[in-house]
Order: sequence, then C-alpha cells, then structure tokens
Amino acid sequence: MKCYELQGPSGIDGLALVDKPVPTPGDGQVLVRLKAATLNYRDLITVKGGYGSRQKFPLVPVSDGAGVVERVGAGVREFAAGDRVIGSFFEDWIGGGPSEAKMRSALGGAADGVLAEYRVFPKHALVRTPEHLSDIEAAALPCAGLTAWSAVIKLGGVRPGQTVLTQGTGGVSLFAIQFAKMCGARVVATSSSDAKIERLKQLGADFTLNYKTAPDWGKKAREWSLHGVDLVVEVGGVGTLNESIRATRIGGTIAFIGVLAGPPPSDLRLPLMVMQQQRLQGVTVGSVEDLQAMVDAITTNGMKPVIDRTFRFDQAKDAFAHMESGAHFGKVAIEIG
Repeated sequence: MKCYELQGPSGIDGLALVDKPVPTPGDGQVLVRLKAATLNYRDLITVKGGYGSRQKFPLVPVSDGAGVVERVGAGVREFAAGDRVIGSFFEDWIGGGPSEAKMRSALGGAADGVLAEYRVFPKHALVRTPEHLSDIEAAALPCAGLTAWSAVIKLGGVRPGQTVLTQGTGGVSLFAIQFAKMCGARVVATSSSDAKIERLKQLGADFTLNYKTAPDWGKKAREWSLHGVDLVVEVGGVGTLNESIRATRIGGTIAFIGVLAGPPPSDLRLPLMVMQQQRLQGVTVGSVEDLQAMVDAITTNGMKPVIDRTFRFDQAKDAFAHMESGAHFGKVAIEIG
C-alpha cells in the first residue's frame, strides 16, 4: 500500500509517499481501506513538529478519515467486509470521562494516522458512516465534528434560545454553527472576509462581525445579545480570549479549543472572567460513545459537513498548503481511493 510518512519535523515538504505492506488485522481488529481524509489545523502543527518531544517519528499523519471494511480479524462480529466506517480520534477512549490512558492514542500524533490506503483499527474504535454522507463528508467527523459537538452539546449544554459565538470559517467553527442551529440556538459568527460572512449567513448565522473592521467584536456581540452570549467556541486561543471574555455573559462559558491567533495580549482580561464567574472549558475531541451520539444526531437531522475543496491523494502536499493559506471555508479533503 501507499502512505504518507514524516521522518521528522520537516514541514509540508517533508511528507514522503512511501510503500508499505498492507497490514493484517489481528484478534478484535478491522482492516479498513481508507477512502478519504480531511485536514485539521492540528495536522499542520504536527507536520511542522509543533508538538515537540511528545511526537513520534516516523509518523503517518492526519487524524480524520473514513473508509470501507476490507477484512476483519478473529472475534469480530460487529463489522463485515463492505461496511462503511469512520475511526475514532482517540482509539482507547471508549466512554466516560477523559484520562491520561484514554487520551494516549491520538491518531496522527501519538499513533499513526489515516493518510494511507489501509489502516488497522481496533473494532471498538469504529463507528458506522451515516448513509446520507459520502466518504469525503464522513471523513470530516472524527476530530473537527466531534470537537464542535463536545463544545456545543456535551460540555456546552446549549439549549434552545441561547446564543453561541463562533470564530472564523474552519471546520470546527462551521460544525459549531450547524450544531447550535440544530438545537435551536442563535449564532454570532466572526470572520475577516466579507465574502465568507455571506456564506456564514447562508449556513444560519444570525449576526455576523468582520473582526478586521470591528476589532471590538466581543463588545458588539455582547450588545447584540443584550446580556452577552452563553457560549463562545474559542478557536483562536489566548490571542482572541480578551474579546471572547467581553462577549460572554455573566456565568457563561468559553469552550477553549484552538491556538490560531498567536500569543496572548499584554492586558489579558482574566480578572473580568473571575468577576463575571465565567467558565473556561478545555475541549479535546471526545470518546467513541460521543462520536456515536453525534453520528446519530447527524443522521436524524440529515446534516452535511461543509467541504471546501477536495484534493487527490497525490496532491496531499497541495492540500496542506491550501489549509495553511487560510483561504478555505470548511474542511479541506483528500480523496484516497
């Protein structure tokens, strides 16, 4: 089989297309012929060696993938050849709360990922693909989709009539808009592009802000929502945290996910967060049970992920470069087979 491999933190140009034997599934394992993968910002950090000594090499990168069962190992009754499946981001986090042991097996980081023609998964880490989704659409679910689900639904507990603020037009943010609208919430969405803002409105955003022309977007979001938003899906990190704190109501939640916006400002408003009794909730994907719950909701509502652009397998480097450019709206996909 062919797969991409990183020998070290050498960036996009260090991605090498190599030949390896097709793995054989052992007891309780499933061999999946991967059909599609999608990129997350985390994958870009990984390729550049941003996780330091915690990162293993050589490494098959990318965590989000979907495919078809090719063969099952002994003792597997849950799946059969031809079943369409997606693999969980954390293979050993089946359910319950997080722990060091459960979160040790992150695909495309601590363990080989899905930028390959075949991969073996433990049977407990697979979930059936919703029938209404293509393999490319399904490949958006394991990391980006589930992170947004955890932020908005599982940990955010968003209810009808509440207000959610999202940042930018990456995969997590667009999923967050879709899940918020699914449960009857209002959405404030930000972007630096007026053209992208028009697309955010089409996706269901009720109020939009261009953070380039309105750098005080947190204040404006608070004013629009009267008392502040109930939940911010914070993908910018400490670089945008000040405005997120300004946007959030007293007693509200900031779901802290990303690191896109760079270093913290010198006047970080943590005292305001304390005075307003806001909750800063870290979010790191979720369990296999969470993935199944999200897939069930997506199936029931007929929801479809937003795919920006699809690249061929031999164009994987171009896919990474396109994501790095920031020009995408939704998920950047790679068709494997």
